[in-house]
Amino acid sequence: MTGTAKKKTVKKKKEKPLIGWRERADLPDFDVKGINAKIDTGAKSSAIHAFRIRETVINGADHVQFYLHPVQRRKKPEVFCSAPIADRRVIRSSNGQEEERYVIETRLRLNGKVWKIDLTLTNRDAMGFRLLIGRDALRRKFLIDPGASYLLGSNEKE
Repeated sequence: MTGTAKKKTVKKKKEKPLIGWRERADLPDFDVKGINAKIDTGAKSSAIHAFRIRETVINGADHVQFYLHPVQRRKKPEVFCSAPIADRRVIRSSNGQEEERYVIETRLRLNGKVWKIDLTLTNRDAMGFRLLIGRDALRRKFLIDPGASYLLGSNEKE
C-alpha cells in the first residue's frame, strides 16, 4: 500500500509587539501626538480627558464638541475636537462611580500602527494620565509587560 502522507500545516502565530504599562500614543484625527497613555487591561473601555463637552448637530448628525489637554499636568495647549457621537454608555469608574459618557470612534496610533477605537469622554483632570487605553482597544494586538514603561519609543510611522 503506497500513499502520500499529508503534512500537517502548523500555522505560525505572528509575534505581538511588547508594550509597557504606559506608552506614548497619537490620536491622528485630532492631530494629537505623543500623549502619555496608561495601558489598563483592568478597564474594558478607553477614555480621554475631555472638558467643555457639548452636544451639537452637524449636517443632520449628532456630534460632540470638546477640548483636550493632551499634556499631563498642564492646562495648555487646549485642543478643540469635534466628532460624531457613536454611542452613550454608563461607565463604572475604578472608584465605583457610574457616569453616562459620550462615546466617539477615532483612530489610535501605537507602535506605528493605526486602528479605530471607541473612546469615552470624561474629566480625567485628577487622574495621572489624560488617556487610558482599555482592553477592548488592545485586544489581540500587543503583549503587555506591567513592569515596563515606554517600550515603543517613537510613534511616527503611519
